[in-house]
Amino acid sequence: MNAHFYAIVWIDRQEAKVFHFNATEIDRLVIRPHDPARRIRHEASSFGSDRPEDQDYFERIAGAIADARAILITGPESAKSELAAHVMHRHLDLAGRIAGIETIDHPGSGALVALARIYFGADDRRRSRI
Repeated sequence: MNAHFYAIVWIDRQEAKVFHFNATEIDRLVIRPHDPARRIRHEASSFGSDRPEDQDYFERIAGAIADARAILITGPESAKSELAAHVMHRHLDLAGRIAGIETIDHPGSGALVALARIYFGADDRRRSRI
């Protein structure tokens, strides 16, 4: 992928859509768990899953966003929180680049990138005032 400043991830149990973008370009990648029929485990008493198949899925996503300088994680269910917990526990350098975690149902690709552009535009304005 080309070097882009921003990344947005939309994740559920079936797939993760990763978009890297800047003002003029967008690259898209889809990552699927090796066994999408299995449910990504979520337990209220734990942060992150310790199942190997979940960890592999999350690691592949973390690798896909490793070059982004600002990341928004989205999705309709708990997988977004599981991914964020995985990154925070295993990739501290990457965790500091997570700008937000948002619940979003099933938007089209164009709507997702448009939302991310608005989100990061607001984030850039907030940072410039600090």
